[in-house]
Amino acid sequence: MNSRAASIKLLTASELGNVPVNSLPQLGEARAKLLGKLGVGNLFDLLYYLPRRYEDRRISRADQLKPGDNATIKGVIAKVETSSTRRGLTIVRAEFRTGQGAVTAIWFNQPFLTRSLRRGLSITVTGKVECGLFGSEIAVADYELGDAQDAIHVGRIVPFYSATEDLSQRTLRRIMYKLVKQYAPWAKDLLPERLRAELQLPPLAESLMQVHFPSDLEVLKRARERLAFEELFLFQLGLRTIQNTIQLQGVVRRPQSDLSDLFVRSLSFDLTPAQKRVLGEIRKDLSSDRRMYRLVQGDVGCGKTVVALYALFYAVAAGYQGALMAPTEVLAEQHYLGLQGWAERLGVRAAALTGSIARREREECLEALKNGGIDIIVGTHALLEKEVVFDNLGLIVIDEQHRFGVRQRDILQSKAPQADVLVMTATPIPRSLTLTLYGDLDLSVIDQLPPGRQGVKTYFLPSAEKQRAYQFLRKELAAGRQAYVVCSLIEESEKLEAEAAVNRAAELQEEFPEYHVGLLHGRLKIEEKARVMEGFRGGTIQVLVATTVIEVGIDVANASLIIIEGVERFGLSQLHQLRGRVGRGEAPGYCILIGSPQTGEARDRVKTLVKHQDGFKVAEQDLAIRGPGELMGIKQHGLSDFRVVDIFQDAYLMEKSRAYAYKFTGQINAEILQEIRYRFPSLIYGLKF
Repeated sequence: MNSRAASIKLLTASELGNVPVNSLPQLGEARAKLLGKLGVGNLFDLLYYLPRRYEDRRISRADQLKPGDNATIKGVIAKVETSSTRRGLTIVRAEFRTGQGAVTAIWFNQPFLTRSLRRGLSITVTGKVECGLFGSEIAVADYELGDAQDAIHVGRIVPFYSATEDLSQRTLRRIMYKLVKQYAPWAKDLLPERLRAELQLPPLAESLMQVHFPSDLEVLKRARERLAFEELFLFQLGLRTIQNTIQLQGVVRRPQSDLSDLFVRSLSFDLTPAQKRVLGEIRKDLSSDRRMYRLVQGDVGCGKTVVALYALFYAVAAGYQGALMAPTEVLAEQHYLGLQGWAERLGVRAAALTGSIARREREECLEALKNGGIDIIVGTHALLEKEVVFDNLGLIVIDEQHRFGVRQRDILQSKAPQADVLVMTATPIPRSLTLTLYGDLDLSVIDQLPPGRQGVKTYFLPSAEKQRAYQFLRKELAAGRQAYVVCSLIEESEKLEAEAAVNRAAELQEEFPEYHVGLLHGRLKIEEKARVMEGFRGGTIQVLVATTVIEVGIDVANASLIIIEGVERFGLSQLHQLRGRVGRGEAPGYCILIGSPQTGEARDRVKTLVKHQDGFKVAEQDLAIRGPGELMGIKQHGLSDFRVVDIFQDAYLMEKSRAYAYKFTGQINAEILQEIRYRFPSLIYGLKF
């Protein structure tokens, strides 16, 4: 850095964020507004508004041009000509000399160029090489006049930004070049000096300049890697700080009865070694003075619900209340219905709290919860409401964590600051992503399915061949087995979805009069849902027509077939969850996907499901097809705050950044904490530093 740069007052991310772009003297109000449309409102936004791609437009040799190549040539204009086609298309040709011979540059429909293209001027052009009558020609995509050393659009590795119609790529590139060059030296490098030396990281200002306007590809790679590592390192420091804060607040929970063990002994099946291992980890956490903050991850059907129930009964046996929060009313109701039978047999008082229960019932539930009249409460976001007060909450179980965020977790925990936390997800996530999404949690993986499972074979049929699926359905029913038929969401309307299920159930009852067809959808009252599910579990209902309410939480071993109609309307993860409803008994499971996928993405989803049974493989494909945002709700995890990191491209940095965050946690100072607060507001919501 030169002496001028050394005299600059260095600014942290939050301080850069306090400098609005409309206050920069080099930028007018009009262009500041256009930048605002791109989400660039301050100096930090500007420096971290990174290119979406690059083009290598470094100078080529004129004597090595090949037709079809993209090339950049520099020379001196020798002659300029203009002509027109019969259809009125104007063609401007400029012949220019290089050290290796003459090249002709061609522009289409830009007659105004004749005012600036003059003989004797230096010019650099880039575009596609074509073979003309008199040698090589270049159809110009971009150009720059003059012999300037600071070329922006050609003669270098050129950045391309996300732009708008009102702000062209060339204009935006000029703005970014001028401002990044001037203000990158203002950015204060907060990484510990020993860390920078150990990893040989380039300076922050240099990395910012190089990631926008790289001098070569290797320097670009190092600059981008430095910025990505910094983001991940600070993110992991934030998670580590959360974890350290949590660990200070543990309570030893000692059961006063064998309630949880009695639950396990009452099961009609043996737990898998993986389940037993995870139960041991949970038991150790709950009985220690270190607060439990654990994620249980596993594929569909691995038995996470049993693990959660064990933990809840353990908390009750120790004299505490338990809460299980699910993202939807349907899932909360399924959990409650599954819990209720066990609770009654074991003498545990359980209740459900969702947004749709009657007012009087809600008031009674809240009163009982406050006075200790309820041992375990199952609910949705309704549990987060201010009116919900616990008598002695000791354990919080959060299901399908990827649909919640740190904020929701924090609100529930604020109702019982010393409560232990168990988080569950049935969405398999690659390990590197798990460490990034849930780095503040200890990780338990249930990596075994119960013994005797035959797996699920998956097939696809076009809508026109739907009857073949129902022929197979008749065969399975004749063998004494049961089946699901899932109707897709035609529009974003629970009412229309319910109507579609009602119509399909009536049609199937008519086609299979000798069997009992049941109906399950989100608009049924909880008592009716319970009656239908009891009939299906007991075998009096042979075919269950349902909406996606059966996506999770339903376990009927005799169900061997699931038919999913309108497959193109489902996400891959959702289809995998639905498929997991079958193949849970001794008979093989079958999943038949019916639909008319029109897009490449929809066809990829179907191909992936037909090819892969393993949930982790499915999740990886889902990530590749949709990206992590839609799959895991990263806006609620802090990952949406990343300016540099790409979940796929930077996976190799995740473990490394986590290891260094653990190593350097002790060097966190107020400035770094403020940096984390500013960069990751959705991560550290409510965190008390």
